Amino acid sequence: MSSDVMRLLGPTERNSWRASGRHVDLTRPVRAPRPVSIPAAPQHLTLDLARTALIVVDMQNDFCSPQGWLASIGLDVSGVDRLIPTLATTVSKLRTADVPVIWLTWASRPDRANIPPNVLHAYDIAGEGGGVGSLLPTTGTRVLEEGSWGAALVDGLEPEPGDFHVTKQRMSGFFDTPLDSVLRNLRVDTVLFAGVNADQCVLATLTDAACLGYDAVLLEDGVATTSPEFCLRATLYNVERCFGFVARGADLLAAVGDSTAAAADSGGSTPVRPTSAPSEP
Repeated sequence: MSSDVMRLLGPTERNSWRASGRHVDLTRPVRAPRPVSIPAAPQHLTLDLARTALIVVDMQNDFCSPQGWLASIGLDVSGVDRLIPTLATTVSKLRTADVPVIWLTWASRPDRANIPPNVLHAYDIAGEGGGVGSLLPTTGTRVLEEGSWGAALVDGLEPEPGDFHVTKQRMSGFFDTPLDSVLRNLRVDTVLFAGVNADQCVLATLTDAACLGYDAVLLEDGVATTSPEFCLRATLYNVERCFGFVARGADLLAAVGDSTAAAADSGGSTPVRPTSAPSEP
């Protein structure tokens, strides 16, 4: 005889059915809106924490550490120093507010079989073999190779078991990755962006997010770049004019703190399913 016990079925609690041997309940949990309002450009912004996720891009040793790859080829990575504690605080407070944290990192296959020449050329212009996958003499590891020291998160940023990890092999985190599927299974509408480099991988991922229909918000105090200052200014300009919004993480965290305190005073809320659906036929 089929079991009548309804069990949760889904990749995340936010996108789940209930199913038994006799019945499937397709109603998803309903999450109460948690709007917060913050200063932003081009306009003041209200977003729903219940439908928001944070993507932290490429905060890895090869991009951020003084012993990493970018530093080894003469790029100035000192701007990351002030970014790490800021991001650590942002991640911690958003995680506490039940905002999903997604660590988006570059991690290449050892054979680089899915990376075409044009992508390799961006990091090895002369074709001398010094780019992605090359041996970095200072560390003895291969640049941005999956499982390597260079592909690991930089010291000071600690993922937790409930976080999500997505790896990429392009500037954009959406191409040839499961990032879109992860966001949709989290029932996310609004995506906050932080990390490096603001004008490269962060912008490419944000642009694709906007093209896919997500609300894109760049956290100005949560990004940095090794590019000249004018590249960062152009990125901020283009995001607020073409792709979404520019805001400050500090303002967001202040608003999140107020929202969390208000929810605690009211007893909080948990996702529920519509009561119109029967639990059994």
